[in-house]
Amino acid sequence: MRRGNDTSTTDLIFLGLFPDMGEISFLVYIILLSYIIALFGNTILILLIWVDSRLHTPMYFLLSQLSAMDLVLISTTVPKMVTDFWEDKKIISQVGCGIQMLFVITIEGSECILLTLMSYDRYVAVCNPLRYSVIMTSTVCLQMAAISWMIGLLNALVHTVYTMHLPICDSREIHHFFCETPAILKLSCEDTSVYEMTLFVTGIVFILIPFGLILTSYGLIFLSVFRMNSQKGKKKALATCSSHLTVVSLYLGSGFFILMVPPAMYTERQSQAISLFYNILTPMLNPIIYSLRNKEVLGALRRVLGPHSVLPHSKCFDYYYGGLVFFFGL
Repeated sequence: MRRGNDTSTTDLIFLGLFPDMGEISFLVYIILLSYIIALFGNTILILLIWVDSRLHTPMYFLLSQLSAMDLVLISTTVPKMVTDFWEDKKIISQVGCGIQMLFVITIEGSECILLTLMSYDRYVAVCNPLRYSVIMTSTVCLQMAAISWMIGLLNALVHTVYTMHLPICDSREIHHFFCETPAILKLSCEDTSVYEMTLFVTGIVFILIPFGLILTSYGLIFLSVFRMNSQKGKKKALATCSSHLTVVSLYLGSGFFILMVPPAMYTERQSQAISLFYNILTPMLNPIIYSLRNKEVLGALRRVLGPHSVLPHSKCFDYYYGGLVFFFGL
């Protein structure tokens, strides 16, 4: 095992995951397993949406974009963290740190925008179904995806360039397992209170405003659902919306903590715990939340696997996956 002391004068040093906890091998293996599950689940979901024509709808196209974002997010941090743990060489260049920060902030911002647009898609589908195909055209869907990625990237460029140009004091040790903005700010010799206020404003734009728009959309959706005469229609609408609201709660809740709570108000351990949640747990749970109780996705999986599919077509199958949902606390 090699120590990470053979660094250049510009390299940064990660203190790693919970450095004051001692032995964390078991936790790292759990994280690696979660990464594999997230990689497998999101990839399968994207492929199913791509190959099955019945899933070629605006909702599933946007869902495939969310899965792609989750793949980028979790692959930006976990492989580096696990490799650092195994090699015991927890260093990263300033350029590498900037690239990692750019990817993470891009996905964080893009997912906030995309989740808001997905709530609009559900609003149109439930409250204005007769005009859904006219409003949610393929061009509009592509524009929604492009807007999500571009806004996230532009926001990330601004924050990454500013943060990485701050002068760093003598200590180059990052109290984290990846280059997160608040952790880098603590290395700076300058007063960053003004910039922290900028992060707070960013949180309002990317967390509170989307959250308000999503709540408004679903408020209107629930009012429309309760006026439906069809019980089957009610159950289908509520099932789809509940999946989206669960993901929104998981993601925006952790984002609120990171962007809107000043770094001085929480410890490094709390910061790492929240980062684990939105960097690893959320990407792993997203395909589970959207797939396990979704008959269209499960039907697509059965069709892809063919007549010899091991997926049963009985209620026992639904109960089994319902148990998984309960196990994951959803």
